[in-house]
Amino acid sequence: MISPTLVEVGRHININIIGNTEVLSVDGDVGNFTVKLASQPRYIDPEKCTGCGQCSQVCPITGSDEFNQGLSNRAAIYIKYAQSVPLSYAIDPDLCIGCGLCEKMCLAEAIYYKDAYNEREIEAGAVLLAPGTEAFDPSGLDYYGYDRSPDVVTSLEFERILSASGPFLGHVQRPSDLRIPRKIAWLQCVGSRDTNRCDNAYCSSVCCMYAIKQTVIAKEHVGEDLECAVFYMDMRTHGKDFERYYNTAEDTHGVRFIESRVHTIDNDPETDELVLRYVDGNGGICTENFDMVVLSVGLEVPPSVVDLAQRLGVDLTRSNFAKTGAFSPVKTSRDGVFVCGAFQGPRDIPQSVVDASAAASAIGDVISEARNTCTVERDPVPEINVSGQRPRIGVFVCKCGSNIAGVVDVPAVRDYAKELPYVEHVEDNLYTCSQDTQDLMAEVIKEKGLNRVVVASCTPKTHEGVFQETLVSAGINKYLFEMANIRNQDSWVHRNNPELATEKAKDLVRMAVAHVALSEPLEEAELNVNQTALVVGGGLAGMAAAKSLASQGYETHLVEKAAELGGQARRLYKTADGSDVQKELAAMVDEVMNHEQIRVHTNAEIVAAEGFIGNFTSTISGNGEETQVEHGVAIMATGGKPYVPDEYEYGKDDRIITSLELDEKLIAEDASLKSMDSAVFIQCVGSREPDRPYCSRVCCTHSIDNALELKKRNPDMNVYILYRDIRTYGEREYLYQAAREAGVIFIRYHLEDKPVVTISGDALTVTVTDHVLNRRVRIDTDLVSLATAVLPADNNKLANLYKLSVNDDGFFAEKHAKLGPSDFASDGVYLCGMAHYPKPVDEAVAQGQAAASRAVTLLAQEVAYASGIVAKVNPAMCSACGVCVSVCPYSAPSFIEPDARFFPGKAQINPVLCKGCGLCAASCRSGAISLKGFDNDQIFAQIFALKEAG
Repeated sequence: MISPTLVEVGRHININIIGNTEVLSVDGDVGNFTVKLASQPRYIDPEKCTGCGQCSQVCPITGSDEFNQGLSNRAAIYIKYAQSVPLSYAIDPDLCIGCGLCEKMCLAEAIYYKDAYNEREIEAGAVLLAPGTEAFDPSGLDYYGYDRSPDVVTSLEFERILSASGPFLGHVQRPSDLRIPRKIAWLQCVGSRDTNRCDNAYCSSVCCMYAIKQTVIAKEHVGEDLECAVFYMDMRTHGKDFERYYNTAEDTHGVRFIESRVHTIDNDPETDELVLRYVDGNGGICTENFDMVVLSVGLEVPPSVVDLAQRLGVDLTRSNFAKTGAFSPVKTSRDGVFVCGAFQGPRDIPQSVVDASAAASAIGDVISEARNTCTVERDPVPEINVSGQRPRIGVFVCKCGSNIAGVVDVPAVRDYAKELPYVEHVEDNLYTCSQDTQDLMAEVIKEKGLNRVVVASCTPKTHEGVFQETLVSAGINKYLFEMANIRNQDSWVHRNNPELATEKAKDLVRMAVAHVALSEPLEEAELNVNQTALVVGGGLAGMAAAKSLASQGYETHLVEKAAELGGQARRLYKTADGSDVQKELAAMVDEVMNHEQIRVHTNAEIVAAEGFIGNFTSTISGNGEETQVEHGVAIMATGGKPYVPDEYEYGKDDRIITSLELDEKLIAEDASLKSMDSAVFIQCVGSREPDRPYCSRVCCTHSIDNALELKKRNPDMNVYILYRDIRTYGEREYLYQAAREAGVIFIRYHLEDKPVVTISGDALTVTVTDHVLNRRVRIDTDLVSLATAVLPADNNKLANLYKLSVNDDGFFAEKHAKLGPSDFASDGVYLCGMAHYPKPVDEAVAQGQAAASRAVTLLAQEVAYASGIVAKVNPAMCSACGVCVSVCPYSAPSFIEPDARFFPGKAQINPVLCKGCGLCAASCRSGAISLKGFDNDQIFAQIFALKEAG
């Protein structure tokens, strides 16, 4: 998944990668920093090294492979992994014996034994810190047996075991005897949420989900008969679609989830198994044997990063993460120094990507005046005219480590491709998407005179663009390319039948060759990008996006359907870090309203929209009039809304309120809150239900924060929180800890045994089964606060206008769950905030900035290009039936004007609006419409090629 991004960074002309280097100091101010760097020697010239690996193969010395977590060895001269960027080897001076074999072997003369430590300075306008974190080392926790048994592994070690490029080539095996395990346990919160043994009291946020992912993948590798059990305190599946994945693991794959506290892990000498002793959710002491145990270790900031922060004058939190504010989530305590990724706090991949884009946007805000003053333009490679030439096809078959080669006989597929018509060159590669293979591919295209290319590897969804860019660099039109997906569509689905998988791979390659042989160069329409932006939604995310766009010099229209900006934040009391929401919100609204580049439209909504990337026209209706706005990009920040409950007697007693209604009482300093004797908070009201199977992410922290506020106003008040799982991820865990210390009582309930709220005269009671006492208890209370679900806004109208998708829950669907969380599949439109998924203030602001960053990448180019894969009409065959006009979801077909000179009344396709879906071509009764790159000849060629298998 990450390989295309690595290649893109490695080949980007304006990115200078400086490896083996650390920052010593940063002097100066915003826009004028002097950064002092210290580079450690690698003893190989990265400019000369070709990454061939011959030096490593002759090296006689080996040591522990840190990348594979010590589960395998590497040579003294090495690269960390096969897809490293830059792909340049290094010599480990602690292992090297100076034999000189590598220097004798290296034909590139890249070995440089005289390499030495050096320091230098560079100038920068801003600094972004993304040093990451490291996994917790459980060696000191002797009761887990990590040091005693090789079959007790960390989650990171298990990741490498699962990996196709790992020590066991993706085969799940016990390190002790290489036997396939039949029963594996995952232990959560190892090195997290622990104040007694490691002083990491925070939650590492990612561990629950990666453990669930590992159980599912392990079952895929070993088989569904593998028994997987996850031992946990709280399952924290709070991300988008995470709860569904959790439910699928339990209901479909049979993963057991055991609420428990693990005591010890011992070895059973008779069975050679691991004996796990634990206390279950009912207080019972249990033992169970497993073949392997995976410790789900948390994330922590290494001492070197703490030292870096101190040298740079950046404040840290109590857990040594970078200190930021809820309304400035990527800004550190030092002006001009920003932060993203796990150093900002424990992060999963989507949030890390969001924060990285947000940091880029924040940096753009402060140095936008210098845009394009230091950038370098790459000289375009002239495109070779291949029209009329006999096809000369190159076929590159990827092993993908063992992802493909572990099932498919790749050499057999490679040799088979040699015999196919028009194939002039065939080779197989370990990783075809790696940067060195891409460079070699470009050289082969030039050397062999290839004019078409087939790559048999993984999915074009993530990798096609990388290969097409390689063709362009070799002077070949990017559309003279075809991918055969022999991973997702073959090795992954036929892993238990290698012979069938190999034959299918041959079929897919044969079909791809038949298709590409008939391909012709396609042109992309050049579009001028309108430099105006439109933001729909005036909540925190929308305002953050508008502010960033405007600060970087782009006129921005902000459309809000309410009379005032602020969205649901107008009802919030404070954030998890104690920020006064109303104070910060007022300042933010004032800044937006008074910004000369922002045009605010309140009491308004979008009623019509048309256009395409870089050239949209939207109609805003508000205050009795309609206004048309032309803009190049659009950002959806439509927010969310609270679920109105019909359970727990809500609406029948004014003492039963929602979390937001309690916030409103806190904002108003309601005196009645001080005189109450008891308050009960009920979690997951409307969330994590069969008809709404997602976690609303913010509720646990919100309730705990409000519970602490009630205890602050009345320390003698009895406060209860009834919950299913407490999900105070990251450093929000400190609020959970503070609540317990303040005397807030937490009682777990289960979905099938919910609390019962009863109104009897003036008495208000809540009955719930106490999980510790294992009996029903009745709580007399003065207040019931319901933590209600966050619902999406009604996004269907906007989705239709801008050709966007929504998921099953009604939230907008992003382009890629991990790598494109702020992008839509429709070009030129972006999303942020609760329009994407429920999120707290800091994450909403960050994603607003991230959406602005993604939009600026288009606006700053000033020119965009439409896809060449578009439909075309043969007007002589068109019957003007209008079917194409009615079926197209993008409004690309239309009728030629009746008074036109040529073909009046016939259909035509706007190539800029067309997305190449093929609906019109498939629906055309006259056969007048074809899809460039997928015309009838190419489709039938593939069909006939498939038939050849018989």
